Amino acid sequence: MQSIDYAGMFPPCSLALEPALRNQAKYIRSDDAWMLNTFVLSVIQFDSAKQLLPQFDPLHPLRVAALGPKTANADALLEAVEKADTAIRWLSSNVDLVSISHLEMFLPHNIDLASLEEARSLLGDLPVFWEAPPDRAQQTIALLAKHNSDADLPTFGYKLRSGGVTADAFPSSAQIAEALVTPATHQLPIKFTAGLHHPFGQFRDEVKTKMHGFLNVLGAAVLAAEHRWDAHQTSIMLEDENPDSFSFTDKFFAWREWKISMERLQYRRKFVASFGSCSFDEPREDLRTLGLL
Repeated sequence: MQSIDYAGMFPPCSLALEPALRNQAKYIRSDDAWMLNTFVLSVIQFDSAKQLLPQFDPLHPLRVAALGPKTANADALLEAVEKADTAIRWLSSNVDLVSISHLEMFLPHNIDLASLEEARSLLGDLPVFWEAPPDRAQQTIALLAKHNSDADLPTFGYKLRSGGVTADAFPSSAQIAEALVTPATHQLPIKFTAGLHHPFGQFRDEVKTKMHGFLNVLGAAVLAAEHRWDAHQTSIMLEDENPDSFSFTDKFFAWREWKISMERLQYRRKFVASFGSCSFDEPREDLRTLGLL
């Protein structure tokens, strides 16, 4: 439920703002709207987006994942956070037509706890997912968890880039596994971006490598947390390309012999947020082809 952040303006789809927003307005009125989470929108495009808000209405508002710029150091990050906060408040002034779900930003390597605390003071209680490369996942997650433990509202999470448009943009299953197991031990929210267009892992000619499956990644995230898997066990699920290994009923989700009840799944989804995809159609078409939707 609400698992897909529509990122139609980003590669490989790379739509312009107007057709991407037109798609979003159509998707939130469709029968599959329950799968749709937010519209990924760069802060620098807020002004242009505000002119297009009339295609939304109070029953079908635009729900935005605000994307901040990539910065090189702590000073630049805090300056960008302050500007993002101003832009978010400005866009949110039309409360009937638009809301901001959270902010997403890349976290430079030299950020410390004091910098995170300053960012929090600028943003108030707005949730933020901080992106860092897989090789910095464990230290980044530990830092964010430390911040959350000292905060009144633990609203910082980790964002993992799980693919891209070239083979070198895809982390290994082992890297993803480490990034799933580590936040589970801290109860830190995690979300994903890029490369998760298909339910199960498969080799794709367009990127000349194996793309990870969104059912593998989201499923492994909740089962690893529920059953306290280590990274090795998590990797096995991430690499399973057999749809028959996965079971869905009204009462549980299962991979092979490992199960999680719907009640526990809803709880775990508080910490396993969503994945960004430039297509909302591809994931749904694949699920229908497999008879899962």
